[in-house]
Amino acid sequence: MNPVRSVRTTDYHTAGEPFRIVDTAAERLPPVPGGTAAERCTTVIGPGGSGTAPRQGALDDVRRLLVQEPRGHTGMYGGFVVPADDDGAHFGVVFWHKDGYSTTCGHGTMALGVWAVDTGRVAAPDDGDAHVRIDVPSGRVTATVHRGGGRTTGVTFRNVPARVGARKVPVATSLGLAEVDIAHAGACYASVSARDLGLDVSRAALPALVRAAQEIRAAVATHPATWHPGGPLLSGVYGVILHQELPDTPVGPHQRNVTVFADGQVDRSPCGSGTSARLALLAEDGRLAPGEDLLHESLTGTVFTGRILEGAVTEVTGTAYRTGEHTFLVDPHDSVGVGFSLGGL
Repeated sequence: MNPVRSVRTTDYHTAGEPFRIVDTAAERLPPVPGGTAAERCTTVIGPGGSGTAPRQGALDDVRRLLVQEPRGHTGMYGGFVVPADDDGAHFGVVFWHKDGYSTTCGHGTMALGVWAVDTGRVAAPDDGDAHVRIDVPSGRVTATVHRGGGRTTGVTFRNVPARVGARKVPVATSLGLAEVDIAHAGACYASVSARDLGLDVSRAALPALVRAAQEIRAAVATHPATWHPGGPLLSGVYGVILHQELPDTPVGPHQRNVTVFADGQVDRSPCGSGTSARLALLAEDGRLAPGEDLLHESLTGTVFTGRILEGAVTEVTGTAYRTGEHTFLVDPHDSVGVGFSLGGL
């Protein structure tokens, strides 16, 4: 008999990317040992593991139940709501995806901010802003929920400071030589111009984009620039961003990207923390000045706008909408149990 019998979730999408929320206290799930979101993330990953290492245990059974078929899919993302690190935040979160756990998630932070307002966990005005402070494994972040006429009209994610790790790292791929930029923005991202590999950022090119991203991630996995001073939890390449230049807008650069993370998972949104990494690189290039915005498109046509503030702090604005509330069940006689994955099929 599988120990997971049922679990309730509230689902959102942020610019097309799903986010499945599980309130661990309300669901009476086992508490995650640790005094901070970072310590709890380390606990669920397990000793000596990475964010995509195999795990066991009751909480990971819940993750697998919610991301695997037949209840989930290979593009699913979500988070366990846990206690805040201290009284300075409203709550904490441990982010997860189909392959494991992550230290940051911009689109998830945005969805959680809207969820906190929707559920009354954080009070919000009919007109104005509500600031939802959330402890994530990479630090404390804020989702500012914008309200007008009694409804939520948008949400802005303020991330931990971003920093550039390395520029123009040469990487040989099956499509030719790529020059890779590395930046940290709560997680480590490698950025590559898709055009340099003879690709455009389009749905038709997606299989080739994913293959190239996986080659690049493997090639720079041990590069010194992927190391973070905060230690191994924040180190190592989490995602690869393949981007394409579009004509500038009157207020700044315009790009389209696809972000491939974990073991080939594709972000349906422009990627919140990945946008932060792009902002740091554009600012260092002198292409993004204070007061200017990056218009950042996804493969699905959804858009984030991003800006860089003092101290390399970034803000990313978009929309998040609730898509459903679910009670997922496991019949004790069901041999499929918490599910299965067919990978990219």
